[in-house]
Amino acid sequence: MSEIEHPRLILHNFLSPAECKELEFIHKSCSTIGYRPNVFSTTLSHLIATNSPHLIIPFVSIRERLKEKIEETFGCEFELFIEFTGLISWCRGASIGWHSDDNRSYLKQRDFAVRVLLVCYLNSYGKDFKGGLFRFQSGEPATVAPSAGDVIMYTADDRNIHLVDEVTDGERLTLALWFSRDSSHDEDAKLLSRLSQCSHGVCLPLPASTSMYWFCPHQDASNQNIGFDICVARLHLLGFDVYSLQGEDHSMDGSEQLMGPLQLAKGRELLTQKYANILHALQLLRPSHECLQGLAALVVQFYHWKASELETSNVENDTLEKVKAMSHSQLETINALKSVFMPDENLVTTIFGYSCSDEDRKDSLDLTGISLAIISWEEYTCKLLKELFSSLPQWKTYQTIHKVESD
Repeated sequence: MSEIEHPRLILHNFLSPAECKELEFIHKSCSTIGYRPNVFSTTLSHLIATNSPHLIIPFVSIRERLKEKIEETFGCEFELFIEFTGLISWCRGASIGWHSDDNRSYLKQRDFAVRVLLVCYLNSYGKDFKGGLFRFQSGEPATVAPSAGDVIMYTADDRNIHLVDEVTDGERLTLALWFSRDSSHDEDAKLLSRLSQCSHGVCLPLPASTSMYWFCPHQDASNQNIGFDICVARLHLLGFDVYSLQGEDHSMDGSEQLMGPLQLAKGRELLTQKYANILHALQLLRPSHECLQGLAALVVQFYHWKASELETSNVENDTLEKVKAMSHSQLETINALKSVFMPDENLVTTIFGYSCSDEDRKDSLDLTGISLAIISWEEYTCKLLKELFSSLPQWKTYQTIHKVESD
């Protein structure tokens, strides 16, 4: 740990690559507009509110390990409560100047701040995002160039005033936690109250208000015609367009078309698989995209298929029945929807720092993976739901969200 004048600790590879990828998947399929320009966030309360409570399970053991480490590092002789847990990504143009994490009166309950730097697959400073360096005003280390899985621990007071340089390219992903000694700010109690209202059964994600997904450049905040829907944009970056099954209902507001059933298109082909809404489609495609690129599976334990296995003729023949050529009217519907929710594709690539040719995008996800992605998503969801509802009775008893060992 750094000298006592600047209590801080840097840990490398504290989280495994698999943990980083799973949290990346959750963020990129569930995030909303953040609290600062060009910042996007995913909070645990938001996951519950959008009918995805099972997605808090991957955070549970990570939070416990971080809390234990901070108590060990700073020699805490008192009980600490987690005040906030959230995934936050910083995109091109995002930055924050010199500050301490208790620099407002309502933040004085923060005793320590822990930031876990999580970056997308092999996403490290200088390689997958540029800028975004974490700098301390005084003390050592003065500058942190993060790599996936690294942790920065520091006290949330004027001994650790810091800033984040402007991100100039890419998307810098972090997991932020803040701790307090004040039990009235305990995040767990608030989350348990919301979890108690969740129903059992398979969860289909329910999008929040469309305004929470609409990115508008800070300088053009007064002009809502400039910007894009981040869910549509992230699907676009995976090579897909959205075809609303309600598109022919011209009386319907455009935003409602993302809330209802839809299909996905790739090039001039339409996938016959129907999705409940935009979040449903995004959650399904995000893990399949990662797998088919030959990357480590987001959820290795149940992804029992690989890209090479999709080359069998049986799978290919089955998939051909699930894809059809688009009609002219369907293509017009897709383009009309895109003009509303993503009028400027260049803005998307500017903000997220993602650029690829049409050929790259064509190869980014083999259509043979769609049906297997659906199976994988359902298995993943069921596994997490089972763990959530088996843990909930103990969580309520002890009023803490913690890892419950299965029998």
